Amino acid sequence: MRQHHFFHWTFLAFSVCSAGAEPPVSREEAYAVLAPAAATGDKPADNPEGLEDRVVTGYQGWFRAEGDGSGLGFHHYGKRGKFEPGFCTIDLWPDLSDFDENEKFPTPFRHADGRVAHVFSSIHPKTVERHFQWMADYGIDGAFVQRFAVHGARQRRNYRSLKYENEKLKLCRDAAMRNGRSWVLMYDLSGIGDSDFDRLAEDWKQLRRRMQVGTDPNDSAYMHLEGKPLVAIWGVGFHDDRDYGLERTEWFLRLLKHNPEWGGMSLMVGVPYYWREQIRDATDDPRLHDVLRLADVISPWSVGRYRDTETESARIVEHQAKDLAWCRKHTIDYLPVLFPGFSWENLKGSESGGDGISRRGGRFFWDQFLATAAAGNRSAYLAMFDEIDEGTALFKCTNDPPVGESKFGTYGGLPSDHYLWLSGEGGRLLRGELPRRNRSVETRGEE
Repeated sequence: MRQHHFFHWTFLAFSVCSAGAEPPVSREEAYAVLAPAAATGDKPADNPEGLEDRVVTGYQGWFRAEGDGSGLGFHHYGKRGKFEPGFCTIDLWPDLSDFDENEKFPTPFRHADGRVAHVFSSIHPKTVERHFQWMADYGIDGAFVQRFAVHGARQRRNYRSLKYENEKLKLCRDAAMRNGRSWVLMYDLSGIGDSDFDRLAEDWKQLRRRMQVGTDPNDSAYMHLEGKPLVAIWGVGFHDDRDYGLERTEWFLRLLKHNPEWGGMSLMVGVPYYWREQIRDATDDPRLHDVLRLADVISPWSVGRYRDTETESARIVEHQAKDLAWCRKHTIDYLPVLFPGFSWENLKGSESGGDGISRRGGRFFWDQFLATAAAGNRSAYLAMFDEIDEGTALFKCTNDPPVGESKFGTYGGLPSDHYLWLSGEGGRLLRGELPRRNRSVETRGEE
């Protein structure tokens, strides 16, 4: 397997399938939508503290649909300007059976019986609320809401995408508050270069100034660690051909942590799987471990780094245990990443090279929980809640996808909420509330 696969950076490969020409959005208009949380009249609850005994998930929230008001068309669904059979980037089809009619957006795809296939939009308030309610229903403690750094650093003339990324942040914050979930802002550095960090810092200042990210007294959902609001930076220390290096990355981390006006944050840093040994997917730059000592949490990206937990579980346990020992030595928390499977056949086509990773009816996912518990960890980051375009989604997906030129995976006849259920069960396992035994195909409800 080529080690540069399975990063977050596939964001950059998706085209926007626009419904038509829309007037450009200015930078000021894009940021003007940001605002602190509304006061409820009640005393806000204490901000959630720490990651111990919790399972959290990554939330992309990057799907847009024709008719959702964004003017961005079928963004993150379509390919080469189209969203129709043969032109799509998703490998799983969302199960919308719980959704209201005004949350469903029709597509040119059809089910086997001729019904129109619908998709959702990540900026529909009902849908975001529904997703966070699912997290609450199934025991996922919170979401790391993704924000690609290119939104704030690379756009120049039209800030339409940024405007709706900002809308997404507000929707996630409010839904987290209403459903008793935590949320954390996660910057993904994919796609930027060294020259973009000043503009990225300005984006952070806009979020702090206008939305009061991490400092809003009415935001009862924003996660804190050791008394400080937590922010995550993903993409530190990879060896690939990224256009940014450790020097500028360290500068940004120090701004977030130590700047007297814009800092005061705890830091979670998303790193390569082999960050500790500095081999394979990690840079061999000797400065890496010095930079990582700025982190309060280290979270290695495991997606695609193993594919057969039946034979690799012992290696996963050993790897996590050594990571955990390094972090404890340096007084840093450790947050392993677990994923249910992988597929990007529709995105990559013949270029995918057979890189799909089978879910094995949930066994692949559950084996990782077992290994994580065996390594001594009591928390985990689940990748990802809604990423149907790399086949890592945990949320409800259908076993009755559209038919035709594009081929979609399914959950193999298992209930559409099977991986949500396993996520909650995994949290119970890590907290020591369940015995270490197989849960992937058991009758649900049995103890």
